[in-house]
Amino acid sequence: MKLFEEDREEPEINLTSLIDVVFLLLIFFMVSTTFERQSLMRLDLPEAATAETETLPSTIEFTVTADGRLFVGDSQMADDRRETVQAALNERFEENPEATLVVRADGGAPHRLVIRVLDAAAAEGIQRVTIAAVEEGGDSP
Repeated sequence: MKLFEEDREEPEINLTSLIDVVFLLLIFFMVSTTFERQSLMRLDLPEAATAETETLPSTIEFTVTADGRLFVGDSQMADDRRETVQAALNERFEENPEATLVVRADGGAPHRLVIRVLDAAAAEGIQRVTIAAVEEGGDSP
């Protein structure tokens, strides 16, 4: 015979510490991950014996593909006229005048387009210009 009823408590699982650990792991992986911009277009950069790896704090990339297309950052240029190239450089360097211009030209890109980009940069007064290349025997990024 049962004289009094026992109140059974449901077991309780405290998730606070588990959430804290998951949150800390998330922060750790976010901070420790290196973010690299992967280019969708394939460029075979020319090789150079004196190529050096350099990390620049602020860059504006100008890409010339083998088939003659021009890109400023991720945006494709409407045409390859000097005035268009110069206007695009002017617009980008007004936003960030301390940036370095990085010309990434495919090894098979028309030479006239690379010269056009460098000429437009000189006309805009851009003094920090570098040309991307890979070490001899290395792979292009």
